[in-house]
Amino acid sequence: MENTIRERRKRLGLSQEELAGKCGVSRQTVNAIENNKYDPTLALAFALAEHLDTTVDRLFLPRRQTK
Repeated sequence: MENTIRERRKRLGLSQEELAGKCGVSRQTVNAIENNKYDPTLALAFALAEHLDTTVDRLFLPRRQTK
């Protein structure tokens, strides 16, 4: 999956640390998710969407196929 967390977080003026605190995870977790190195739990995905003022469907997108 790809995601739009970094763009949405920056648009809202939040640091990784601030978003992590709101969601109850570490800054490193937010960083790993933003860099597509970690897929969040469903509960965390909903928390991220809530704090980024969007839906899970808009926050996480299927990975683009390369040909």
